[in-house]
Amino acid sequence: MKNKVVTFGEIMLRLSTPGYERFVQATKFDINFGGGEANVAVSLANYGIPVEFVTRLPKNDIGQACAMTLRKFNVGTNFIVKGGERLGIYFLETGAVARASKVIYDRAYASIATIEPGMINWDQVFEGVTWFHWTGITPAIAEGTAKVCLEAIKAANKKGITVSTDLNYRKNLWKYGKKASEVMPELVEGCDIILGNEEDAEQVFGIKPEGVDVTKGHVEAGAYESVCKQLMKRFPKAKKVIITLRGSINANHNTWSGVLWDSKKLYQAHEYDITHIVDRVGGGDSFMGGLIYGLLTYSGDDQKALNFAVAASCLKHTIPGDFNMVTVDEVEKLMGGDASGRVSR
Repeated sequence: MKNKVVTFGEIMLRLSTPGYERFVQATKFDINFGGGEANVAVSLANYGIPVEFVTRLPKNDIGQACAMTLRKFNVGTNFIVKGGERLGIYFLETGAVARASKVIYDRAYASIATIEPGMINWDQVFEGVTWFHWTGITPAIAEGTAKVCLEAIKAANKKGITVSTDLNYRKNLWKYGKKASEVMPELVEGCDIILGNEEDAEQVFGIKPEGVDVTKGHVEAGAYESVCKQLMKRFPKAKKVIITLRGSINANHNTWSGVLWDSKKLYQAHEYDITHIVDRVGGGDSFMGGLIYGLLTYSGDDQKALNFAVAASCLKHTIPGDFNMVTVDEVEKLMGGDASGRVSR
């Protein structure tokens, strides 16, 4: 059966200041769309994987523009439900050197926040599907999104579909009366693949590596083996646990890598030194998109799948906007060691 992926979550209107301008300086904004699961869907579509993005959009011109943008990148929109008041917005101010980037959310009363169980026919959505992906952002939005996410996971489990999650802890989103530690365990229990960054496991489940300081510019990969083992012990359905490793030297200069634990062996990827970051928003999503592609395409070769994910997300740091608009050939070229950036003629 040909691989087909479904992702579910929120997509927002992104309004970013031009260049490195601050909010107080800006007289205009650059317009894009973006959101965790939508970003993953665009990556997969770029790699030639059939993918559907499921969400709820307002029935107005902004919602239509959003759906048209997804279709432009070959992402399926057949199961998007219409309704609600508005599309959420996030404002982005891109940082430089010692000044960090800043995000301000305006997503109250967004259409996705009022979604309810029963609105989506998951049996129909999952027909012919091999993989389902969601992130920890979705259940953080509202109690309804958490319930629909659980509904989807259970439907996928029933059909034997591989389920992946990016833990993606966002402390500013959990405002409807429940903590991530209360909601996330039941959702993650249904997952086969778990992805997190240096801090997600600690913030959500209290699982952390010892002696790690991500602000020092280098993250020791081996320190996360214990985190992977603890996550897999807590969630025995999981077959692989992956941690992205970002060392932050400054806003424009990061190191970037990742590790994958398959219950027996810890795989480590090459560490990239990204010295001139253009846009790091969506970096984790581009990793997840690359990882899903790698695990589907290089079946049985976890090292190659991890290498593809890290290289793909390294390239994302050079592209403005949430979406990682790169090809398989470009990623594999970087995987092969060609980071020269020479003009392709």
